Amino acid sequence: MPAPCLRLKSHKRANKSLADEKKKQKKRPRKIAKSDLGEDVAGNSQSLSMFDEDSVEEGNDNESDLQEHRTVGIVNGDGDSESEDIQEVFDTDQEQELDVKAQTVAKAPVSRSSFHSHLEYKIPETEVEDLLKKKWKYQWDVPAFGMPDCKWVGTGECFLEVANINSDCGLNQRLYKHWLDVCRASGSNDFHSSPQRFFFSLCNSYRDILHCNKKPFYRKGLKEDLAIMDAYIMHCLNHIFRTRDLVTKNDSKLGKHWENAKDNLLSGDEFLDHGFTRPKVLILLPFRSIANRAVNRLIQLTPGAYKVNVEHMSRFSDEFGNHDDEDNVNTNELNGSAKNSNSQKSSKPPDHQALFEGNVDDKFMIGIKFTRKSIKLFSDFYSSDLIVASPLALLKKIEESKRDKEKNVDYLSSIEVLIIDHADVIAMQNWAFLTSVLEKLNCIPSKQHGTDIMRIRKWYLDGHARFYRQTIVLGGYANPGNLILTLYLSLHY
Repeated sequence: MPAPCLRLKSHKRANKSLADEKKKQKKRPRKIAKSDLGEDVAGNSQSLSMFDEDSVEEGNDNESDLQEHRTVGIVNGDGDSESEDIQEVFDTDQEQELDVKAQTVAKAPVSRSSFHSHLEYKIPETEVEDLLKKKWKYQWDVPAFGMPDCKWVGTGECFLEVANINSDCGLNQRLYKHWLDVCRASGSNDFHSSPQRFFFSLCNSYRDILHCNKKPFYRKGLKEDLAIMDAYIMHCLNHIFRTRDLVTKNDSKLGKHWENAKDNLLSGDEFLDHGFTRPKVLILLPFRSIANRAVNRLIQLTPGAYKVNVEHMSRFSDEFGNHDDEDNVNTNELNGSAKNSNSQKSSKPPDHQALFEGNVDDKFMIGIKFTRKSIKLFSDFYSSDLIVASPLALLKKIEESKRDKEKNVDYLSSIEVLIIDHADVIAMQNWAFLTSVLEKLNCIPSKQHGTDIMRIRKWYLDGHARFYRQTIVLGGYANPGNLILTLYLSLHY
């Protein structure tokens, strides 16, 4: 059957036009894709050691056993669519349950994590055909948490319910504890019923998400904006660390039992944990100033044990920080008084001032690598776990690769989680940049790039990686010309 989808719909306008619009946003089924990163096995493999310095805890997963990847989308209120030590790798963390008191929460009846369920799911060809033919139907709805007069609507099996139940957050213990500490330090004592906790449960379901009713920071929605950013950042970190745990475990098994493991590699799927290249997460943002906020928040939300050292932080601050303060001071001096400067600022609407405050360069790209105890900013893209970029910068890289084959963009071939935040701003820049970038995601690479081909997942080799990729589109509004198109592109290219 087609992959399930989820969207937000207004109670006030449940008309046929909205139903028709919702059908256009149905998304593919996907499973969590495993990391393509792996260490050399007992010196016998030339595979790319994606986590050669990393060893992280592997937690017990108490989440929904999702047999299909799903899409989550939002329609606005008017009805518009919108280990440290290596031994730790084998330690199982008893992840704490969350007493979810939110109005809408994710069910967790099975102990198998959504990460592993997503990765292990084998999409049948008939389902691929249905997705390509855009066959889907919304079958259920539940009230939306924190959004009056709105409700989530979705296809496939409903994984949301209106109830106060216990649900596991889906994070490994260190990430979970650190997130709680960060929330408490900020003065929040109701994490279990917070917007970020709920939105994380949506992200962690590995459904595609179309949320076009988000109130952005530049429209006095800073709290909501930060909550959603926290949720998707924690989801990205969780995906990266779980991927690393999985590869590190398999590397250790192969190192200890190489001969037997070699037979298993040839006969089963146990050690198929690689993609074509290392990068697994891509976050697309419109401005350097917004990327600055996102990367700094990512560093804050990373547990201390994993960030004993943050490399090239000074360079990051220089290239992504706010350079307008000195310019503003010089302008005030030239105008003779601060009053004149304030008068000039007031000539623009408040939302315009807030959005364009800071570094608004729209051509940037940075790779981020997580090692055992450090975060490396500006890492080589092929050795990065996460890439933060603007559509324009990626498009320039793609165009450059067409002129020079040595400068390929194969690091986009194994993206498993795609975040497009502030899509409404990207639409005002040039939506064609984004669609051109999406065309290059999850394509078969031009080179091997050192990856052990014996450990590449079959659905990468079959060309089905695009159906397993999770796409999360976030913005303040949607229209058929941009955000809905994103869902089609992420599915069919």
